[in-house]
Amino acid sequence: MSDSQPVRFVAHFTVNDPDRYRIYEKGFFPLLKEHGGRFITFDDNTTILEGSHAEGRTVLLEFESEEALQGWWNSPEYKELATNRHASTTTHAVYYLRSPGSS
Repeated sequence: MSDSQPVRFVAHFTVNDPDRYRIYEKGFFPLLKEHGGRFITFDDNTTILEGSHAEGRTVLLEFESEEALQGWWNSPEYKELATNRHASTTTHAVYYLRSPGSS
């Protein structure tokens, strides 16, 4: 797989502590931008077509490559900021998608 293909990152989580989550949100966007990430959208009221999942927020991000995503996710600054997400949310799923046809 080429490491230069765009990567989409999807997270779904339930916010349990809104005040602590706001600390995470405030620091999130500058770090995302610093690592070349692009915020695409979020939804607090998704429509379930099949099955079920816990209530919460679904977020979609995009990075220019898997390397850029991993650089953001594993950066010391994001790891420190993420302690606020860990303390304020229950994360149900975090994964990333490659473009169709990529291997």
